[in-house]
Amino acid sequence: MSTIDFKPGLIQGGRAPGYETYKHASHFRTKDEEFDACKTGMWLFLATEVLLFAGIFVWYSIYRMMYPDAFRNGSSYLDWRWGGLNTVVLLISSYTMAMSINHFQHNRQKEARRNLVITLVCGALFVAIKLLMEYIPKMTGWHFDPTMSHAGGEALTKFGGLFYFEQGYGGKLPGILFSYPFATDPHENMWWSLYYTGTGLHAAHVLIGMALIARVWWFSRPGVENYGPKHYTGVEMAGLYWHIVDLIWIFLFPLLYLIH
Repeated sequence: MSTIDFKPGLIQGGRAPGYETYKHASHFRTKDEEFDACKTGMWLFLATEVLLFAGIFVWYSIYRMMYPDAFRNGSSYLDWRWGGLNTVVLLISSYTMAMSINHFQHNRQKEARRNLVITLVCGALFVAIKLLMEYIPKMTGWHFDPTMSHAGGEALTKFGGLFYFEQGYGGKLPGILFSYPFATDPHENMWWSLYYTGTGLHAAHVLIGMALIARVWWFSRPGVENYGPKHYTGVEMAGLYWHIVDLIWIFLFPLLYLIH
């Protein structure tokens, strides 16, 4: 971590914002040199993230060739509309994240913080859709019904009709946990192992990215303003991480949802 001459969250002298008082770490000659080193380090780290997901893509390619019917059946259970909506949500979040960096560079603090909040909302919406519309129904058979249209009907419901149960729908679990009663291929558990590993690992990265963006927002709040025209390294690094998370989903979405 870089050593700086102010405590995060405090303003020296009670007047100057944090980005004005920021000093680069002693082992760097200039702020630009520090920024370039941080950016290079982040790109190297992101390269390892690409290698991590590359293993999943290789797994997908090999097992799809070995068990094409199982993968075709498994993919047919996915609703491309939810995957497409999540794709749109992440693309919007990439735009707002990029705009927040631009706003910090031009010292438009209010607009920058607003775009960070929108990015966080998009990340939370992505995870909520993944859990409520995909994971929970496929694992348990309980469907999220925001309209509560099943309330008072014959279907088994919970929370006043907010969730309803569909007999025989659940059990789409990975590996030996697979218990879906209407499977037509003995290797469908391979598909679900890949699905949950790939999308679950990606969702974990979304949560990590949200934590980084929340940290940026906290240290850029009014009265602190640690990021601005003279120092926005932390924002840039969080943005790079968020963009690679979005890029990985651009590959996962067609492979899992569209190729039957």
